[in-house]
Amino acid sequence: MKDLSFSFHPRFTDGTDHGVVGMFGVPAPEMVDDECEQAMTPHTNGPTSAGNTSGTVAPVPAPVPAPAPDPDPATVPFPVPPTTESPVTTPPAGSTASPSRSWVTVTVGAVVAAGIPAAWFLPLPEETGGDARLTLVVFAAAVWLWIFSSVPDTLVALAAACVLVVAGVIEADALFSPLGDSTIWLLIGAFIVASAVSATGLADRAAHLLCDAVASPRVLVHLLTLAAVTTAFIIPATSGRAALVLPVFLVVARALPRWLSRVLAVVLPGVVLFSAVASLIGAGAHLITVQILTVGGQDGISFTRWLTLGLPFALVTSHLAAEITLQCLSTPGQRRQQLDLSFPDSRPLSAPETRVLVLLTVIVVLWFTEGLHGIPPALVAVLGAVLAASPVIGTVNLGDAVKDVPWSLLIFMAATVALSTALTESGAVRALTGGVFDGLHTTGFILVVIVVSALAHLVVQSRSARSAVLVPLVVALAPAAGVNPVAAAFISTAAAGYCHTMTSSAKPLTIFRGDDAGHEAGDTPRFTASDLLLVSAFLFPMFLSVTVIFAFVVWPALGLSLTL
Repeated sequence: MKDLSFSFHPRFTDGTDHGVVGMFGVPAPEMVDDECEQAMTPHTNGPTSAGNTSGTVAPVPAPVPAPAPDPDPATVPFPVPPTTESPVTTPPAGSTASPSRSWVTVTVGAVVAAGIPAAWFLPLPEETGGDARLTLVVFAAAVWLWIFSSVPDTLVALAAACVLVVAGVIEADALFSPLGDSTIWLLIGAFIVASAVSATGLADRAAHLLCDAVASPRVLVHLLTLAAVTTAFIIPATSGRAALVLPVFLVVARALPRWLSRVLAVVLPGVVLFSAVASLIGAGAHLITVQILTVGGQDGISFTRWLTLGLPFALVTSHLAAEITLQCLSTPGQRRQQLDLSFPDSRPLSAPETRVLVLLTVIVVLWFTEGLHGIPPALVAVLGAVLAASPVIGTVNLGDAVKDVPWSLLIFMAATVALSTALTESGAVRALTGGVFDGLHTTGFILVVIVVSALAHLVVQSRSARSAVLVPLVVALAPAAGVNPVAAAFISTAAAGYCHTMTSSAKPLTIFRGDDAGHEAGDTPRFTASDLLLVSAFLFPMFLSVTVIFAFVVWPALGLSLTL
C-alpha cells in the first residue's frame, strides 16, 4: 500500500488569494500574478554519451523510483483503498500559452497603454485640479499593469501609492496608517492559526469522517460542498482554503469512479470561491472593502455583520453551483450509481489534533458571539495565534507560522487603501463621473454594479485588485444614485466573487485542474477548459439571478438598507 500520510504546509506569499507551494507534487502557481499555466523548461544540459563528438546532448535516463514502503499505522490517520492511479501529475515539458492569444494580449495592452497619458487631458470640470488629474493618470497606469503585465500586484500598488505621496496628493500617513488597522491584525492572527491547523493533518481525518459509508454521488457532492463552506471560518483567503481541501479530494478521489472525480475537481474549487463571502476573512478583498469604507468615513462591516449577510448567500450559491456542476458533467445513469466508501476505523485523535481542534472551536465561537462578550475579532485571532504557537498548547513554531502570513497581501491592502483615499480626496472620482449617473435610480445602479463586478474577473484576475478598482468607485458614486455606500460596496464585493470562467481567473481552479496530459493518460481525473466553460455557462446566469434576489430582497430584510 502506498504511503498516503499527507503533510502539507501552504505558504502564502502573494498579494491576493493564496496558492499552494509545491504541495503533493502539484506545481505552485505564480504567487503574485494570477496566471495559472506555468511552463516547465525542459532539461537540456547534461553529459554527452561516450563517443558523441557532435556536441549533441545525449538523453539522460530517468532514475527508477524505489517502491514506496508500507505506511506506518501510527502516522496514517486511516487506511485508504489501494489504487494503481497516481493522484497528481506534472505539466508537460515545454507547454506554452497560445501564440495567437499572446499576440492579442500584447496588442490590446499596447493600445490601452497608449491611452494612459490621455487621462491628464480628459475634459473634466473646470474646477478639477492637478491633483485629480495626476491621480487619474497614476490609477490608470496601475490598472493597466494589473491587467496586462507580470509585475506583482503588490509592487504596482505600492509604487502608485508612493508616487501620490511624493507628489503631495496624499499624506504619508494615508499609506502607513492602514497597516495598523484591526483588519490587518485579524488576518495575521488567522493565518498563524491556520498554519497550526494545517500542521496536524486534520484534513485527512476530515475525509474519513465526511465520506465513510456514503453511497449516493449527490449526497457525497453536497456533503463535501457543506464542508468546504465551513472552511471560510477557519482558513483565510480562497487559495489557503483550496490548500486545505485538496488533500481531502486526493484521498476521496482514489475510491471514486473517474466521472465523479472530475465532478468534484470542478465543484470543490468553485465552492471555495463562492463560499468566501460567508466570512470576513474568507478573502483578502473583503478586508480591503472594509478598510476603504472606514477610511472614507463610512460605517465598517463587523465580523458578525458580514457573517449574517454573507453566510446565507454562500450556502445558496455553493449548493446550487454543486448541483449544476453535477448535472452538467454526469449522466442520469451515473448519478444513480451506488458508491462504496467504507473506511476502516481511524486511529484516535492525537494530542496535537485535540488541542488545535479545541482552540479552533473556541476561536470560531468567540467570533460568532462578539456581541455578547465585546472582544474584537482581531484580538481573538491574535490571542488564538499566541496559543497556537505557545510551547505547551501550540502545534506550530511561531517562526515557521509567521512565514505563512501573506505579508505581500498586507502591503497590497495598505497601498490600495491609499489609492482609494487619493481618488476620493483629490476629487478624481467626482470629476470623472460627474453627471454620468444623474437620473440613474437605485435599481439601475445596483444592477450595473452587480453585472460589472461579476464580469470584472475577465479583465482583472486578482480578487483583491478587483475590489481595489471597483469599491472606491462604487462608494464614491453611490450617494449620487441615492444608494447606501456600505450596501453598494458589499454587493460589489459579493458579486466580484464570481471568477469561474477560466482557470487563470482564480488560483483554486489552478490548484485543482491538473494538466491535460495527465487527464488523458488516466491519472486522477481533473477537468479541462471546456469542462469549465460548459459549467460556467450555467453558473453565471444562476449567480447573477441569486445576487439580484439577495440584493433587493434578502439583504434588505437582514438590515442592509439600499437607500440613504
